[in-house]
Amino acid sequence: MELTGFYPVICTDQVAESRDFYVKLFGFEVTFEADWYVSLRRGSYELALLDHTHPTLPEASRRQVAGLLLNFEVADADAEWERLVVRAGLAPELPLRSEDFGQRHFIVADPNGVLIDVITPIAPSQDYAEHYV
Repeated sequence: MELTGFYPVICTDQVAESRDFYVKLFGFEVTFEADWYVSLRRGSYELALLDHTHPTLPEASRRQVAGLLLNFEVADADAEWERLVVRAGLAPELPLRSEDFGQRHFIVADPNGVLIDVITPIAPSQDYAEHYV
């Protein structure tokens, strides 16, 4: 298989609200928009939003997203904490902290409850260093 693209699609009942969230807070741009589907892009990264009741989905799968975590790697998690939590008022699902496995990060949620883990890689502790290839 020659893969020419890959991106997550969030099934939601809040297409417009989700679009605004990712555009305003994460710098995505709209590349296609209908009332039931929005394609977003930021550089080479893509994300889409789909009305979970749309007939393009198999009927048995027409439900809202659950259990999804999106990782956004950034240069400075502390600066993003200040921007997203302190200034923009997003509620932290997990406070800013450093992890022994090699991340400084925090977690917020989008309007659908999708978790967004904002991560800056840091040096892992000695116990975790051996797990990296």
